[in-house]
Amino acid sequence: MNKYSSRIAIAGVSHHTANVIALEDFRFPDEPAFLVAAKKKFSGVLLLQTCNRVEVIVEGNAHALRDFLESQLRSEFFLLEGREALHHLFSLAAGIESMIVGEDQIIGQLKKAVADGEVAGTASPFLALCVNKAVHVGVGVRKNTRINRGAVSVGSAAVLLAEAEIGTLEGRHILVVGSGEMGLLVAQALAAKQLTAMYVANRTFGRAVKLAEKIGGKAVRMNELYHYITLSDVVISCTSAPHPVIHKEALKEAMQARCWPVEGHPRPLILIDIAQPRDVEEGSGAIDGVRLFTIDDLRRVNEQTMSTRRVEAERAADFVNEELDLFIRQLHRKSADDCIAALHSWAESVRLRERNKALARLGDTDERTTEIIDDLSRVLTKKILTDATASIRACAEEGDHGSAEALVHALTRGTTSTEPPKNKGSTE
Repeated sequence: MNKYSSRIAIAGVSHHTANVIALEDFRFPDEPAFLVAAKKKFSGVLLLQTCNRVEVIVEGNAHALRDFLESQLRSEFFLLEGREALHHLFSLAAGIESMIVGEDQIIGQLKKAVADGEVAGTASPFLALCVNKAVHVGVGVRKNTRINRGAVSVGSAAVLLAEAEIGTLEGRHILVVGSGEMGLLVAQALAAKQLTAMYVANRTFGRAVKLAEKIGGKAVRMNELYHYITLSDVVISCTSAPHPVIHKEALKEAMQARCWPVEGHPRPLILIDIAQPRDVEEGSGAIDGVRLFTIDDLRRVNEQTMSTRRVEAERAADFVNEELDLFIRQLHRKSADDCIAALHSWAESVRLRERNKALARLGDTDERTTEIIDDLSRVLTKKILTDATASIRACAEEGDHGSAEALVHALTRGTTSTEPPKNKGSTE
């Protein structure tokens, strides 16, 4: 592994090892402030935060990333470096690492991480190159496999969960809280159901109106939220608020308004919270009649649908590995370019020095003679370096940078001229 491919490190938590509480605890609520703080330690930093993962991607080494995250009071995170980090990034974009295997939203989330990093001034060219390549791989996987055929997003998985719990959504009243990307996915999945009514609530009423118009629903204001909770059979909440938007005590009052006249118990309410951080206040699931589900409960939806996409996921993994090998060779070639440039720069300095010595020994020469000697020295230098250049490039492409550098030192060793510049591909 050369310096180019080993200078990327990724750390974080995801649905694979962390539950919703651990994900929430690991999040960085003030993303711009975190990026600026991290930029003081690394050449580049990106932050990927979704409903089921929080990952920090840096241009730097794993040791430094671990120390930095621990200084931010984060612990129990995975840590990857070099090829492993790149493989993870490519697999992520391919949808292989997603909770709902094959979902497409991760492509946009990776693009957003780069865009946010560019706004904060923390997206280095190298990290942008790596993520953009990962996005390219993700698009390629979806074109060359069927991994996203019939695949569901987290939003539509929430709808499937609601349907499984309630039997059927036909004739039901559904409330969607949040009109961002996830809210749109939820609403689109619900639009295919034979609902009696669909309500859309959002902090910005205008956005609720736009989403409601798209799916034939009714926009409601947030100050009417609990009234529409009273009317609904299912509530799916997916805002990007940094704090709960559905509070326990207010929900308890709303549930009392749902009581059956004779039994004294409220009609059941399916409440699905797929926001990160969570939208529903802690303890709300204990309220009589409330059946609360979180992102953790969506895992079984993925388990049910994964069997149909397992073969496609294996094909996607093969595609990822092929693209990763090609990309690393590209990075190696870049390292070879620097090494070769260093050699040619040194050779040019030797050529000029020896040419000038020769011209000085000849004394006064006409322009034609000077031109011939200059051309001769240039051609000789180029021919001498041709085989060495090819050998250095071949070594570098195979990741053998030690041999590439040994060739450079063998050519330059014992000279009294300026030493070749230290190349950027060095593993020192």
